[in-house]
Amino acid sequence: MNQETPKRSEHKKSCVNCGAELLYKPGSSEVKCDYCGHEEAIEEAVSEFEELELFPYLEQMGAQSHTEKISMLHCKTCGANQHIEENYKSLHCVYCSQPLVVEDTYHEDWILPGAVLPFQLDHKKSHEVFRNWVKGLWFAPNKLQRAALDPQKTKGLYVPYWTFDAQLYADYTGQRGDYYYVTETYNTTVNGKNVTRTRQVRKTRWTPAAGSVSGFVDDTLISASKQRSNSIPNKVANWNLDALETFNSKYLAGFVTEKYTLPLKDGHLKSKQEAEKIATGWACQDIGGDTQRVSSLDMKLSEETFKHILLPVYISSYVYNNKKYQFYVNGQTGVVSGKRPYSFWKIFFLILFVLAVIALLVFFGNQ
Repeated sequence: MNQETPKRSEHKKSCVNCGAELLYKPGSSEVKCDYCGHEEAIEEAVSEFEELELFPYLEQMGAQSHTEKISMLHCKTCGANQHIEENYKSLHCVYCSQPLVVEDTYHEDWILPGAVLPFQLDHKKSHEVFRNWVKGLWFAPNKLQRAALDPQKTKGLYVPYWTFDAQLYADYTGQRGDYYYVTETYNTTVNGKNVTRTRQVRKTRWTPAAGSVSGFVDDTLISASKQRSNSIPNKVANWNLDALETFNSKYLAGFVTEKYTLPLKDGHLKSKQEAEKIATGWACQDIGGDTQRVSSLDMKLSEETFKHILLPVYISSYVYNNKKYQFYVNGQTGVVSGKRPYSFWKIFFLILFVLAVIALLVFFGNQ
């Protein structure tokens, strides 16, 4: 195990008054001591977050000035790699709630985040949002209701993403479809008699099309986590990236940070697939008409850059009937979603109640 000393950004932030840990105060630009109430401003960045040239990183993991060693804890149950800014005495995996062994901490290189989207909801508010959501679930087990009252079940996590920028140029061939209508005659039966009627039928006139499209593809967002079984629902994974801040590790204090497990190379391949979808959409707009077909697309990307960013989410994990369920709250917007269990007995007794009501109505209706 590599015992190399972590760099400054990993060191615990201590209160100047009492020496307790300083934690990031969501919705602000400050860190706060929960023990004595002392607050400190997070210093403003001297420059905007930087877009990094892609290919040097693809070839050799990038320049040393943008990589650093970070302390990591690996969950042996679900495989998530998690970094903590504080000295936790005990910690459970945010994804599967299994204990993490602090003695298993190791250090490895990561590409430094270029930007972070700070939490806007604190733990108390996020738990309130989650609890209200649970209360509104029909047929939820009582155990879920009780679990929702335990704040320890809700954890704040910064999840890793790659974003990619590029100049896009593409040649395409395809077809333009223009609608036109023809009158058709058909036979039908009305009141037992055969009658002849007409109707308008839409047809498509296809003509060959070819051309080129170009433009700037900005901030293609690719999840850098391989937690497929624990993937964040699309409803929750929707952040306003205009609120990104230049990375400062003080924003991480008090939260768990997941290290990317999707390599930059694989993230780049996914971004190219997204770029092809964008280029196809541009080609369809360029072809015009009522509908379009794109037969071939020769796409080229240039001036490619990327950045590693961290985005906020709260996770609550719950086991019911030996099956794990997870719920997510967007740490910026408060949107909540997740898979939920159903109570068999609540549904069963509701069906019995409905059947009993129907039986009574039938009984009294026959009196």
